[in-house]
Amino acid sequence: MRILLFGKGGQVGWELQRSLAPLGEIVALDREDTAPLSGDLADPERLAAVVAEVAPDVIVNAAAYTAVDNAEREPDLARAINATAPGVLAHAAKSRGAWLVHYSTDYVFDGSGMAPWTEDSPTGPLNVYGRTKLEGEEQIRASGCRHLILRTSWVYAARGHNFARTMLRLAAERDELKVIDDQHGAPTGADLLADVTAHALRAAQARPELGGTYNCAAAGETTWHGYARHVIEAARSAGQPIRVASDGIRAVSSAAFVTPARRPHNSRLATGKLRQAFGLTLPNWQTGVDRMLKEILGR
Repeated sequence: MRILLFGKGGQVGWELQRSLAPLGEIVALDREDTAPLSGDLADPERLAAVVAEVAPDVIVNAAAYTAVDNAEREPDLARAINATAPGVLAHAAKSRGAWLVHYSTDYVFDGSGMAPWTEDSPTGPLNVYGRTKLEGEEQIRASGCRHLILRTSWVYAARGHNFARTMLRLAAERDELKVIDDQHGAPTGADLLADVTAHALRAAQARPELGGTYNCAAAGETTWHGYARHVIEAARSAGQPIRVASDGIRAVSSAAFVTPARRPHNSRLATGKLRQAFGLTLPNWQTGVDRMLKEILGR
């Protein structure tokens, strides 16, 4: 089996190169790749040619425009990457009978209420990023290609920049931190997403009726404040130089931080459909975060 992977340098793309390796040959691309193959989703016109050249059995799109605030200023670029490009890949997959795996987000919902969102919940994005990601989903489904769309939330990895690294840096520099406590979700590791992808893809190839849209996030829930406290106290217990005291990690509302893009308050995702369809167990969010911390703290 030949797998064409877009977004190889991102958090999820990096882990996918590991998790998908046992399934077949991987041709991994990124936006910096220009010759002989381009992995730049901002140039959708070239994507069909890339698919034709590689002739994959599976296309995995782990690339996206994820700068949520910048998307408000660059809606055309965000739409090209998050909506137009997935549509091109979907039609290319359909034409050759290939599977398409694509990643979406809790931002397709409006963030209201307290109940976890199911795959069938009404959508209502609050910002350009969410709207373009929803458009990408819709184009994939409309193409009629065999596909798996995995909606996730609060993705992190030991590699690259992330919320945990930022909190650790600030905790070592400041006496007080203000962290949002009215947005709820589950931090989800890129490694977990990649492993679920490999399991789900293999199962769906054997049983094509399993194709469709699924929520995929770690179990449990927290807030950004709860996430920050967990990370900082773990680092403190590990002997890291932490300046901020435990009572100096202050909980504040979203109103304390004015951003160009509105964020959803409720990012909880119900994962029962995924777990039942593929026979998977999704670990609690703390399990993955603790593993990441051991990697970045050198323990």
